[in-house]
Amino acid sequence: MSEPKRASSEPADDAPVADPVDNPRRVAGHGRFRWAVLWTVLGTLLPGLGLWHAGRKVAGSIVMGLFAPLIITVAYLATGGRARIFTLATNVDVLNGVAIGMIALAVLWVVVIATTHLALRPVRPTGLQRGLGGALVLVLSLAVATPLAVGAEYSHTAAVTLGSLFNDDSTDPASTTSATPGSTASADPWNGKDRINVLVIGGDSGTNRDPSLGLRADAVMMASIDTRSGAATLFSLPRQTSRIPFPKGSVLHDLYPNGFYDGVSGNNAEYFLNAMYNNVPPRLAKGALGANVKNVGAEVMKIGVGEALGLGKADYYVIINMDGFKSFINALGGITLNVNYRIPMGGKTSENIPPKEWIEPGPNQHMNGRYALWYARGRYHVKGSDYSRMERQRCVINAVVQQAKPEVVLANFEKIASASTKTISTDIPRSKLPALIDLAMKVKGTNLHSVVFQPGVVGWVSANPPWAAVQRRVQQALKEADKAGSNKTATASASPSATESTSAEPTKKSTKAGKTDDLSDSCAYHPVKD
Repeated sequence: MSEPKRASSEPADDAPVADPVDNPRRVAGHGRFRWAVLWTVLGTLLPGLGLWHAGRKVAGSIVMGLFAPLIITVAYLATGGRARIFTLATNVDVLNGVAIGMIALAVLWVVVIATTHLALRPVRPTGLQRGLGGALVLVLSLAVATPLAVGAEYSHTAAVTLGSLFNDDSTDPASTTSATPGSTASADPWNGKDRINVLVIGGDSGTNRDPSLGLRADAVMMASIDTRSGAATLFSLPRQTSRIPFPKGSVLHDLYPNGFYDGVSGNNAEYFLNAMYNNVPPRLAKGALGANVKNVGAEVMKIGVGEALGLGKADYYVIINMDGFKSFINALGGITLNVNYRIPMGGKTSENIPPKEWIEPGPNQHMNGRYALWYARGRYHVKGSDYSRMERQRCVINAVVQQAKPEVVLANFEKIASASTKTISTDIPRSKLPALIDLAMKVKGTNLHSVVFQPGVVGWVSANPPWAAVQRRVQQALKEADKAGSNKTATASASPSATESTSAEPTKKSTKAGKTDDLSDSCAYHPVKD
């Protein structure tokens, strides 16, 4: 009885021998492993290519097909201009979708990298090859997954920030027509407006203030921006300004026919500009200024300040919490400012309590949030007090505009986003963000101009301002800024100029001469001589 035949792993004598070249994965040589490393890297840069080379053509084609839309999308955005990117980047739903998509892409990409290397490496790799291959896969996976994870986190943070800061109402406070949020149907996002006016309110509601007193407008500026060129002019009104007028025929004019004024004295602090935010709303019936108005105090100031300057009601408002301002500046990594005279950090003039610290004069001083806040607010025994402070506040705004470079914002994005939600409130709708970002890019490429209304300018008296002269001065300033913007290319730098002027107080002199200040010059190093 014969024994049954046994299967043998040894090839028969006449069996064809596999050619190592035709079946390279059967060879565990170092040369073949080096090729596996190379194609794993190439397959990471172009997902699917390594699988294709390994003979997994179906799998490689599917992977390349999955990644093709990503490449097409990037090309579409790259060729579509910044307006298209801004539109998508300010859409909360898109940002949340991008965050989810980036996480899914990171997982898929890592799987492709690992699969590609396993398909390419020798069938029987040595221990060293296994270790090196694993390290390679880990490094490549981290290289693609880390930026995608960071991008996902940034997208989610941006979505949360936009949702917190900007309303999604279908009614734009700057327009009488309704628009769908995120809509880009109109070729002109400003509906033919030559200028956009934004009221900037520096609100004093910090930790040292009694909460029952509410917000006091520590700084009030109107930013008037040319929608075509981005030429911007800041108009600053002292916080103790009295008799702020309101449009005839309005509810506010009926309440205050002679302006915001008690009818007796222009020095009554309860009728100053900085008291309007709190003191006027209680006298208005609910919905008196419009059913969609959410912040009545800010709306009152938009109407009043706009009327006072002859610009009409401001299109939007931005309130900056001065106490939270420190966190915002810290998130930016600080700002660089020129200090032309000693600036007090604290102190009380009324009680003759001197400050414990001072900001000493000097050019190009890089300041954190605390120092930048005192630079903008310090007034103990400073000549001109509130007026000097208004001038410095313009310089802070100019520094933020000029020094907040994209790479700085990106590097500190989460900190800036977190600080913004605690520091800023506004009625700007999300639907206007793409156009506003595009406009902000134009503003950044120009020199900001400014007018501070103070004694010596158009006969200014805070207790009884000459509004007709003020309005003429505003129109003159706008014409000067537009002319400057059209005649030269902006040369504003990221850091303020440290070139010393021979004049003792050039900023004040230029203001009193009736010329519009160019902040690149006004905020330069012009040390005041004692």
